[in-house]
Order: sequence, then C-alpha cells, then structure tokens
Amino acid sequence: MKSIHVLLIALALTLAFTSLNTTAADAPAAKEKLVMQVSDAAPGKWNLALNNAKNVQQAYGADKIDIEIVTYGPGINMLKADSAIASRIEEAKQTGITIVACQNTMNFMKLTKDDMLPNTSYVPSGAVELIKKQRDGYAYIRP
Repeated sequence: MKSIHVLLIALALTLAFTSLNTTAADAPAAKEKLVMQVSDAAPGKWNLALNNAKNVQQAYGADKIDIEIVTYGPGINMLKADSAIASRIEEAKQTGITIVACQNTMNFMKLTKDDMLPNTSYVPSGAVELIKKQRDGYAYIRP
C-alpha cells in the first residue's frame, strides 16, 4: 500500500512539473516596451528619435514592441499640423508607434487639438507619463 502512495505522489509531481513547463513554453513572449522623450523643437532631434524608434521596431518586429514617444515643452511644436516633419511623424504612427502630446504644454502654449497633427494622443502631463511608463517597465531613451 505504501508503494502505491509513493507511486501516486511521484506521478502527481511529474504531472505538476510537466504542466508548469508546458505552460511557460506555450505562453507568448512578453512585448518589449520603449518610451522616448522629445522635448526639443529641433527637427534633427525629432528625426533622430524617429530613426531610433524605427530601428528598434525593425530589430524586434513591430508586433513585439510597444513604442511611445512623449512630447512636451518646445518639442510639441513638431506635432503641429504645419510641422516640417509632419510626414515622418504620420509614417511612424502608421507603423504602430504612439505619439503623445502633453496637455500642460498645450495649455501653456495656447494650442488646441485642432492645431495638432491628426491621430495624436494626449496625456495630462508629459513628465508624469514618463514616470508612469518607466514604472510599468518601459525602457527610457532621450535622443
């Protein structure tokens, strides 16, 4: 009788470990996460940020990484509808890169959503958004 109990315990442990290993192997890999800060109005800085985002997206695969570019301060001018790099920003959005504008900056500069490029997302505070993203495990880059 004792040998049957030992055998049943061994079988139960084997099934438990097999179940754990199968679940871990079958689980989809977690997405990588990147948040970038652009607070400069210089088109060169924006182009660098957009190039970085595109390169990272190509390295990981667009479906395997979440990228958000947070814009505040003078950098928000590049998100205006008449921006010199509007086409590059729109191209980035189409590849799944999220671009967010700080509403604090917009209020200070007296900008409205009508002044901005379409499909721009908004956050109450760019600095707070960066803190939240880093707390949520996003890698941080400031080109």
